[in-house]
Amino acid sequence: MSVFVSIRGWLECDDEQLAQIKGIIAADPDRQYIEGWTFPGVQYNWMNWVFFGACMREQYAGWLLDQLRLMARLPASDEDNDRVIGLFLARHEVEGQSEWQVRDGDVVIKNANSEYQYLDAE
Repeated sequence: MSVFVSIRGWLECDDEQLAQIKGIIAADPDRQYIEGWTFPGVQYNWMNWVFFGACMREQYAGWLLDQLRLMARLPASDEDNDRVIGLFLARHEVEGQSEWQVRDGDVVIKNANSEYQYLDAE
């Protein structure tokens, strides 16, 4: 029997980082859940958004985490020194819900705040 993890969230980045994020996604040889990545047709002003959402088999959660870590490590591309940031919620069928914070060049994983419990409704 398979265990599933529902993962949803977003990244915020600049134009140069967006191009690099798209490159990371396109270069990944394991394309099982690649369609979970979405990009708005129009990005407004200076901020770009990248979204991900999928209910995936447990063994693929590490694949997504590896991609997020690569994206988090992308350097700032201008004098503002803004890195890629984001927030993802991962609901594991057995282990419960966790929060993946993309910040400071890494992915920080914490237990999800109880305020997110309404998202566990099935």
